Amino acid sequence: MTLQRPATLTAWLIATAFACAAGAVHAQTSQAAATEAKPAATHQATEPAPADPDTLILSDTLNYDDIKKESVFTGNVIMTRGLMTLKSDKLVMSEDAEGFQYGTATVGPGKLVHIRQENPEKFEVIEAEGVRGEYDGKKEELVMIGKAVLTRYVCGKPFDNVKGQRVVYKQKTETYEAYGGPDSAAAGGRVRSLASPRAKADAAAAECRKKSAGSPAPSKASQ
Repeated sequence: MTLQRPATLTAWLIATAFACAAGAVHAQTSQAAATEAKPAATHQATEPAPADPDTLILSDTLNYDDIKKESVFTGNVIMTRGLMTLKSDKLVMSEDAEGFQYGTATVGPGKLVHIRQENPEKFEVIEAEGVRGEYDGKKEELVMIGKAVLTRYVCGKPFDNVKGQRVVYKQKTETYEAYGGPDSAAAGGRVRSLASPRAKADAAAAECRKKSAGSPAPSKASQ
């Protein structure tokens, strides 16, 4: 089952690339090197590139292997990067020779990996969960495996929901695939997809936008 997804999902799935702070540092270093390589005579004004959000990971333990370029976080892992939050029992992140990043999040029996991405501009929240989460930076794919569920909320109301044993999102083509199986989150091991009309989601966002615009600005005394 392959469906076209709205572009609003792209930010969430890129964020769930399980990028660590080392990846952000690598990107900033590459950018600095490129800037130094420009001829000194060039004085044209250019807009600074948007900075990558900081990555904060909390865990009970951390083991880093510099040779393998692998970090293993265990114990009540909570990763935040911008407006994205990931929760798991274990998070393994690695990087290949080309600089592509890979991540695997897992949990113990009876638990689920949770991912939440907020998009305040569209009053939208994307939530995904599964027994296991995998990200392939080279293919730009995110896979939720086992009891996989993806839900999109607009103004606090659920609008799109997909359940299966595996849900795969392909960022390059902005499509996702869902597969059934014995460990599906849907009944009977099937794939279950519920999509609301876009007009309803747009109306819900407009309602939140109207309420937000009507909220009184904070007084100087309260600032």
